[in-house]
Amino acid sequence: MGFWKRILINTVLFIAIAGFFQNNFHVANIWIALIASVVLAFLNAAVKPFLVLLSLPITLITLGLFSIVINGFMLQLTSYFVGKSNFGFSSFGMAVVVSILMSLANVIVSNFFSKSGVNGD
Repeated sequence: MGFWKRILINTVLFIAIAGFFQNNFHVANIWIALIASVVLAFLNAAVKPFLVLLSLPITLITLGLFSIVINGFMLQLTSYFVGKSNFGFSSFGMAVVVSILMSLANVIVSNFFSKSGVNGD
């Protein structure tokens, strides 16, 4: 799936998940969600590989489940760069829950695009 398609999907997911968890996850508006999606993409490209490498032993011990914690940390880092008043979580646990929901939704959407034969790349 293409870079911009994934950015738009993450933007929609941020808005939808913030709607479900209104007291625990805040997105100011759709433009902030778009900015947060771009920031998250750049952080995933620049910072996440180092975090994965540093946490490799604990990730292996937990059979990969520690990667969920890394994804939650990446969302918290995104919140820091975008601004907690615009894009924020009530707790680190909520960031982990959002990361799990986003991962599941991205798997479903990726499967849909790969099975439907939609090639926009």
